[in-house]
Amino acid sequence: MPEPTKKEENEVPAPAPSPAPPPEPNKEKEAETTPAKDEEEASPPSALPPGLGSRALERKDSEWSLGESPAGEEQDKQNANSQMSTLFVEKPQTGSVKVGGNITFIAKVKAEDLLRKPTIKWFKGKWMDLASKAGKHLQLKETFERQTRIYTFEMQIIKAKENYAGNYRCEVSYKDKFDSCTFDLEVHESTGTTPNIDIRSAFKRSGEGQEDAGELDFSGLLKRREVKQQEEEPEVDVWELLKNANPNEYEKIAFQYGITDLRGMLKRLKRMRRVEKKSAAFAKILDPAYQIDKGGRVRFVVELADPKLEVKWYKNGQEIRPSTKYIFEHKGCERIMFINNCALTDDSEYYVTAGDEKCSTELFVREPPIMVTKQLEDLNAYCGETVELECEVSEDDANVKWFKNGEEIIPGPKSRYRIKVEGKKHILIIEGATKADSAEYSVMTTGGQSTAKLSVDLKPLKVLTPLTDQTVHLGKEICLKCEVSENITGKWTKNGLPVQESDRLKVVHKGRIHKLVIANALTEDEGEYVFTPDAYSITLPAKVHVIDPPKIILDGLDADNTVTVIAGSKLRLEIPVTGEPPPKAIWSRADKAIAEGSGRIRAESYPDSSTLVIDVAERDDSGVYHINLKNEAGEEHASIKIKVVDIPDPPVAPNVTEVGDDWCIMSWEPPAYDGGSPILGYFIERKKKQSSRWMRLNFDLCKETTFEPKKMIEGVAYEVRIFAVNAIGISKPSMPSKPFVPLAVTSPPTLLTVDSVTDNTVTMKWRPPDQIGAAGLDGYVLEYCFEGTEDWIVANTDLIDKTKFTITGLPTDAKIFVRVKAVNAAGASEPKYYSQPILVKEVIEPPKIRIPRHLKQTYIRRVGEAVNLVIPFQGKPRPEVTWKKDGAEIDKNQINIRNSETDTIIFIRKAERSHSGKYDMQVKVDKYMETASIDIQIVDRPGPPQMVKIEDVWGENVALSWTPPKDDGNAAITGYTIQKADKKSMEWFTVIEHYHRTNATITELVIGNEYYFRVFAENMCGLSEDATMTKESAVIAKDGKIYKNPVYEDFDFTEAPMFTQPLVNTYAVAGYNATLNCSVRGNPKPKITWMKNKVAIVDDPRYRMFSNQGVCTLEIRKPSPYDGGTYCCKAVNDLGTVEIECKLEVKVIYQGVNTPGQPVFLEGQQQSHSKDF
Repeated sequence: MPEPTKKEENEVPAPAPSPAPPPEPNKEKEAETTPAKDEEEASPPSALPPGLGSRALERKDSEWSLGESPAGEEQDKQNANSQMSTLFVEKPQTGSVKVGGNITFIAKVKAEDLLRKPTIKWFKGKWMDLASKAGKHLQLKETFERQTRIYTFEMQIIKAKENYAGNYRCEVSYKDKFDSCTFDLEVHESTGTTPNIDIRSAFKRSGEGQEDAGELDFSGLLKRREVKQQEEEPEVDVWELLKNANPNEYEKIAFQYGITDLRGMLKRLKRMRRVEKKSAAFAKILDPAYQIDKGGRVRFVVELADPKLEVKWYKNGQEIRPSTKYIFEHKGCERIMFINNCALTDDSEYYVTAGDEKCSTELFVREPPIMVTKQLEDLNAYCGETVELECEVSEDDANVKWFKNGEEIIPGPKSRYRIKVEGKKHILIIEGATKADSAEYSVMTTGGQSTAKLSVDLKPLKVLTPLTDQTVHLGKEICLKCEVSENITGKWTKNGLPVQESDRLKVVHKGRIHKLVIANALTEDEGEYVFTPDAYSITLPAKVHVIDPPKIILDGLDADNTVTVIAGSKLRLEIPVTGEPPPKAIWSRADKAIAEGSGRIRAESYPDSSTLVIDVAERDDSGVYHINLKNEAGEEHASIKIKVVDIPDPPVAPNVTEVGDDWCIMSWEPPAYDGGSPILGYFIERKKKQSSRWMRLNFDLCKETTFEPKKMIEGVAYEVRIFAVNAIGISKPSMPSKPFVPLAVTSPPTLLTVDSVTDNTVTMKWRPPDQIGAAGLDGYVLEYCFEGTEDWIVANTDLIDKTKFTITGLPTDAKIFVRVKAVNAAGASEPKYYSQPILVKEVIEPPKIRIPRHLKQTYIRRVGEAVNLVIPFQGKPRPEVTWKKDGAEIDKNQINIRNSETDTIIFIRKAERSHSGKYDMQVKVDKYMETASIDIQIVDRPGPPQMVKIEDVWGENVALSWTPPKDDGNAAITGYTIQKADKKSMEWFTVIEHYHRTNATITELVIGNEYYFRVFAENMCGLSEDATMTKESAVIAKDGKIYKNPVYEDFDFTEAPMFTQPLVNTYAVAGYNATLNCSVRGNPKPKITWMKNKVAIVDDPRYRMFSNQGVCTLEIRKPSPYDGGTYCCKAVNDLGTVEIECKLEVKVIYQGVNTPGQPVFLEGQQQSHSKDF
């Protein structure tokens, strides 16, 4: 098996390293030493087996024996350390020493770039810090040579022991720099003999349990190893293998023979090498170790030489008391302890005492191994990408280790490697992959491994925009810009030296563009600049030349050098100046110099600029300001105009000149002061008088001084106000206008008709207006005029609120015209005219009965229900109505009759069967008469059949017959219901329902049972309350027939597609995701297709489609108005096709306005919004 390659823990990968081949296994050396550390003697920390990671050694009292690394691997490790070293000048080298000898390891660090002494740590293995172990066997020293500025660190081991052998590590750190190296120590001494016991059954330990439980680390064993199925070989003596093996092979042997507790194995091996003395108290001691599966039962047995000795059992030094878990037995000289239901916490050391002697053993509780269920897959990637290697294991949150070329990957805060665990899924994430990440990666568990290759290559680099030479004025910005084809980092140099960022010099990397920006160029910024992309050999040079003419820089001002400032704000006008030496600046206004100091208007001078400061600008500060620069090279003059502007004054209160039903017309005068800037327009707001909330009426400025507000509510008092707007801002609001109320008259009344006419009266009726309005309806005015005149006479002195009125005092045989008006607070509506003149003369109208359609046939009601019949009729003058039942007068105590001018009502509160019959109605007017008849039938449930008897019994069949019921409930018998009951249980079951004949044959009865039968009668009211049962029973005799089970055909579950929940029309807001949902069922499972405007949606990134348990969802990402339309979901399977549609409308919201389709913009918003669409 190949030995793992040792590597620095925090090495810096080269830009493009080639992966080194795995080293050959070391088969030349064999272990000459075994751990023999005396437990009472202080000594350096326990040794670790090479390749065993710190995560595998979580048990505090672990003791390990170490071997040496293979020679070839050690050379590769030293070469790698020398290439990747960032701090070490000289590293400790692998060495060997005999038992009792001394050896010194030396590490040197160059401190030329360090401001203080670096921190150094010495470790044994990967976790034990040797600083706390310094003493007579270990000494740590450090010295500093001032001339060469080199720190020398020494670790001296005195009188080495055989357990000192193993792997050591030296780490040095300074701020964010870090370096480490590993080296081995060999201690030579011959090994002794050990007893021959079965190690495989003694040292199989789980990685979990109590605090001191050991955990096997597979990192050193399984690197660059193919998973092989090991067969158990009980005849192999594992102890002999261990005694003759190199310590480097211990972990390999432990894994091959299923030993999961390497710590216990080595500790046991150390004990076996000791010469055991003959015990006087024990005739038979405990076995060296016991192994049991989790949940099992273990038995410890010792045999005493003297049965009178008292025996005590201990676990980790604490005495064990008898309980349900711990059971003690005595059998002669044998003392037995049972441990029931072993758990991981029982994985520990046990010993028993008898007199002054004791013997100990260890118990190992094991768990099943973790298997890899989903293998890793090979990947290809480019530099800078994020790579994810994924596998799955058989258990959730299992302990899994990752390796790169055989070296364990240990993620840290500064590491590019991250390990993500999601239940059984384990993912290795490599951020910003480089070529150094090209390697073979493997994942290890306690029961398997998986390997995959990752190949990371550089993308070809092209220079899209090279650097160009620049000539820059002093104080100007230097911007060196280049663009390459890939998003990679790079380094900037000036005259061969690295460029350091500062507040003035910025290095910008945005995508493929690299910039070097120098603000306020200085003379020392002149030179040759070079940009070198990382990992590539190309360079992009450019020369920068800085010139220094005396100049006042006014580039930031307008063409006429005008500076506008808002009144009340602070003006700080900073004018950049150039000149060498720095010029002296003098500010003046109207030939009066502005002094430097603390006044409201003052000047401030700086090396590269001169500033004019005006605190709290006023209108009087407007004017021309002069700046004069002077130095040894000459003079420079400039004039700057400062203009102080303000928002306009508020306009005067507007006037409302005209009011309509939902509109008004308003006007106003411009403000007296425009703030020094022309008025651009006006904003208008309105509010209800009782409200404090103003609403903006226009979002585009109104250029005129008149406006027509609309969409107001009739009858509500409103107020309006005005804002004036200039380039500076919006003025304060004007005073509100006087309150006004929008009102409108109603529409004309409708359906004006003549209700009745007598010799001197006319009664008119009408319907209310179709549109009343917010002013409401106060009443009506009815007017009439005689034929041949145009004088309209008001019939009602006061407003009438009813829609019917009688005009009185009219002459007989006169003809009149009639009209009606609706009146409200806004006035009278347009009149509604009756179409023709009305003759004032009473007319006899013969009576006419209008029987409702449902009463033209028999009216049926159940007993106990109410009867309420309304029969309208016509006739003038008021008709006379009479009722009779079956030719006789109606008993008014049982039946209530109410008559009016237009109808008659017959009412029975609780109907009885005696109320059934023929009701005759007579309507009489003068000598005219009209009659009509109504048939009423009151029904009830029928009685039971009169007699039920069994006519014949044969086989599994019974023939029944019965006679109809004596009482049919005043309704025809519609059928019968037959039930059967087994004589044993007398539970009734329905056999036949709605049967029309009076005889029936009951089939499929159970042979050997005895049955009774009963029959219910049924009419339109339901089944009879009681049933008639057969007096005799029917016995189904056994005749030797063979019963055949019925054959049932398989149910056909196939189904054509059908939507159980349809799509609904939806409104969406632009820029926010929208979803369309529906549900469908069908078998086989239908195929779902989404369409927009009859066009299928395929591979469109703006849409995402989901289907889960028959619920279909279409997600539209950030829709725009163009995504509106008709969407269709289509489901297809072998049995058919079904479609469902809905409409989607996308609305756009700007400044609180919700508008479908094309958005509406405020001034200045069109350009910025167009970028979003």
